[in-house]
Amino acid sequence: MRIAVVGSGYVGLVAGACFADLGHDVIVVDNDERKLQALKNGQVPIHEKFLPELLSRHRGQRLTFSDDLQGAVRASCAIFVAVGTPPTERGDADLSYVESVAREISGAIENDYKVIVEKSTVPVYTSEWVRKVILRNGANPDMFDVASNPEFLREGTAVTDFLYPDRIVVGCDSHRSAELLRQIYSPLTDGSYYTRPDAIPQPDRTSIPAPIIVTSSKSAELIKHASNAFLAMKISFINAVASICESVGANVNQVCQGVGTDSRIGPRFLNPGIGYGGSCFPKDVMAFRAVARECGYDFRLLDEVMRINEDQRQRFLRKVRSALWTLRGKHLGVLGLAFKGGTDDIRESPALFLVQALLQEGCQITAYDPAAMERTQEVMNSNIKFANSAYEAASGADALLILTEWEEFASLDLDRLNRELKYPIVIDGRNLYDPEEMAAQGFTYYSVGRAASHPDGVPAAVRNGAKKA
Repeated sequence: MRIAVVGSGYVGLVAGACFADLGHDVIVVDNDERKLQALKNGQVPIHEKFLPELLSRHRGQRLTFSDDLQGAVRASCAIFVAVGTPPTERGDADLSYVESVAREISGAIENDYKVIVEKSTVPVYTSEWVRKVILRNGANPDMFDVASNPEFLREGTAVTDFLYPDRIVVGCDSHRSAELLRQIYSPLTDGSYYTRPDAIPQPDRTSIPAPIIVTSSKSAELIKHASNAFLAMKISFINAVASICESVGANVNQVCQGVGTDSRIGPRFLNPGIGYGGSCFPKDVMAFRAVARECGYDFRLLDEVMRINEDQRQRFLRKVRSALWTLRGKHLGVLGLAFKGGTDDIRESPALFLVQALLQEGCQITAYDPAAMERTQEVMNSNIKFANSAYEAASGADALLILTEWEEFASLDLDRLNRELKYPIVIDGRNLYDPEEMAAQGFTYYSVGRAASHPDGVPAAVRNGAKKA
């Protein structure tokens, strides 16, 4: 089946590559000529596992790149719109890019039936407005439908999330559009993709084949916003619980285990830390709140979710101050700049927020991230130094901060790390280590929702003292 994907950003590029891997012929459309040329030349603009493999496998064959939107629409039966929907100053989604695409698509709807599919995260009623725009610009109403097909991709695991989904949601207001989308996703829903020898490997905890849930377009639009808002709420909730754990001397990891084994709740996203970030949760929570306000409902729970998330960063800064007393002139090693492990995305990164706050307080920062340093260099001033490894970032530092949960940060050589640091102080915003183990290895160790631990047998007055020469 011939498919057009409009937008070569994170969602569009992953979706285009994965549709090609399902056996469809895909045209990815973008108006950024430099990006298109880079993609044609084999470059991969984002850090995402398995994406380079899929692009290499299908580029120039099942997967092509073009700046001709109308030509792609004419050649395709389904057009997935995956353009940006950034937040406005009021917090709602800016749909001007979606509207612009809808206007241009209308000129290419002629004698062949098309389904225009919202793939971007958009508020409820967007499908109705897309249809109105296309009709206003002269398209035959019998020749197209508008559907919603929200994405549930996590950065770092987006390819396997697409190919091994928990569910596929398609919001359709006609039988004809629903049937076309069923056909597009049939390799996943009938299981045929998973029998192929070249299929991307199956991740853990995934049942296949995936169920397809057919809803109205309005329901599908709400499913996406409600899902992301709920997950953000889950993160803020456990961070609030972590604050209570610190106050009473409980261990938040033990609390998470006890809560997460309840099948009604589950363990995923019960990860205390420095708060959520990225391109989805902050934007989508604000947009969902704006949708609710537009409908006359004051969704105050979402206000509290955002407040807790912002407070979590301030709490971590206070933890750094409590460990080091004064911050001006302190040399800090930082592990992690991306908003989460497995990606180079620094949008709304809590790690970057903390780095900037520490720089403003006069700290000297040496940072390392396996993927996000180049993007960070583009937005940060020259006050931050970049290292080639975690150990280089720690070398001579007054303390080491762990701000992103990269796998390699959870398996450091602790003996070597202790030798590299000027003072054996680790402030872990991702709870990657066991406090007792860190104390046994000679570290003063601070984490989230757990009591600070100190080297065994070392008097409190000198626990944070400098190493002997």
